[in-house]
Amino acid sequence: MQVLLDGYAFAATVATELANTTPEVWQGPDHLGDLDALVGFADEFDRTAADPADPGRPSGLGELARAADDRRLGAVQSLRYVVRGLIDVPERERLVAGATALTASAGALTLVPGGRADRWAVELAPGGGIDDALALVCGVGILGVVQALGEQRFRQCGAPTCVGAFIDSTRAGRRRYCMPGLCGNRVNVANHRARRASGVTG
Repeated sequence: MQVLLDGYAFAATVATELANTTPEVWQGPDHLGDLDALVGFADEFDRTAADPADPGRPSGLGELARAADDRRLGAVQSLRYVVRGLIDVPERERLVAGATALTASAGALTLVPGGRADRWAVELAPGGGIDDALALVCGVGILGVVQALGEQRFRQCGAPTCVGAFIDSTRAGRRRYCMPGLCGNRVNVANHRARRASGVTG
């Protein structure tokens, strides 16, 4: 498996989604509670990686997840809290040190043919599992965002009832929610109901 160094936006999305699978965020079930859930999580990013508009995104996570055992699952579950700890305290030196530690599973640095321009990538070291692969992806995502966009892109969810966090790798940098489709919609619905209630009582 390879992780493109200039593919930090996708890698940061993986880091965000991983950190937000915890039962604390969902205030209920663990979204990576067993090996089947881990495979589902990995497969989702393999599908996203198969984007013809952006070839070279890291794929092969699903295969690594299928080969995982309970020890690997436990390591991924622990990794979520490491990533969340970095997002929660977005100090540049701390982010760089923490993300550098996550990339310890990197193997060779290589060039990936990219048509008009080759692209640099790091490979997962031989024998690495899904926990190592996700650590490498998250490390590259965090380092890339710190370097290209700044530590102010590490944020807490803006929804008042959510305890999630995220890395904003969007171009505009205006993201407000850890899961825009869920948290953003909940805020919009709550605001709409409040306006209606105000109109009725007014």
